[in-house]
Amino acid sequence: MSVVEQYARAHLVTDAEDDPDAIRVVLRYDPDADPLSVQVGLPGPAEWTFSRSLLEDGLQAPAESGDVRVWPCGRVQAVLEFHSPQGVDVVQFDVKSLTRFLLRTYTAEPVRN
Repeated sequence: MSVVEQYARAHLVTDAEDDPDAIRVVLRYDPDADPLSVQVGLPGPAEWTFSRSLLEDGLQAPAESGDVRVWPCGRVQAVLEFHSPQGVDVVQFDVKSLTRFLLRTYTAEPVRN
């Protein structure tokens, strides 16, 4: 197995008047492309790439790098915040979903030719 991909349920935090339901977000890790990075695909064309260590660190304490911020929200939730010229996307996850994804990335191995 080379690429790790996992779908997770998340809540998009927004200032919209209606309360959005959970959205599908794709968590992706491709050790052949970049063994130190992970991707988060939000609905639509938005996909963010950032260091795997930022995600791991942000589950324990607030962490940020460039346009991405990650922090724990209580004991069972974590928040990822993405800044772009179009605005800010804030997504809340269950920590166990992100932890499960991280564990899978550490056991994935690049494809050997």
